[in-house]
Amino acid sequence: MASRTKALRLGAPTRKTVRFRKTGESLGLSINTIPELIREVSHGFSYQTLVALETTSGVSVPALAQTIGIPERTLARRRAAGRLAPEESERLLRLSSIFEKAVELFEGNVSSAVNWLTMPKRALENQTPLQYAKTEVGARQVENLIGRLEHGVFS
Repeated sequence: MASRTKALRLGAPTRKTVRFRKTGESLGLSINTIPELIREVSHGFSYQTLVALETTSGVSVPALAQTIGIPERTLARRRAAGRLAPEESERLLRLSSIFEKAVELFEGNVSSAVNWLTMPKRALENQTPLQYAKTEVGARQVENLIGRLEHGVFS
């Protein structure tokens, strides 16, 4: 116990925990209703939502863009315009939802959640959950896997 107290006093890293109360909160969104969320997706999210997810998750904007299918040159145009296309916004929302559920699975530990999301899983054909979630069908499978793990079902 004394060594732990000493380590904490010396500035040893502590576990950062995060809780998301609303869908899209990891994107910096403060939307309260589904109709509002639908309108935002239809309009296209601000480029800053990508930056917010990078800040929250530690996954770089280029890696997030690749996961949601935005090529590098298109990403540069989106940055300049300050807005994502509606279909890109929908894919980003899907990715943030998976991230938020993974963080919940790991009781608020972001680094454990990101580690889990970036390691291949046998239940997902040896792909990472992020790779598997590139499609709607794949994302649902990742969510199902998270649900099974939450309930202690061996997967």
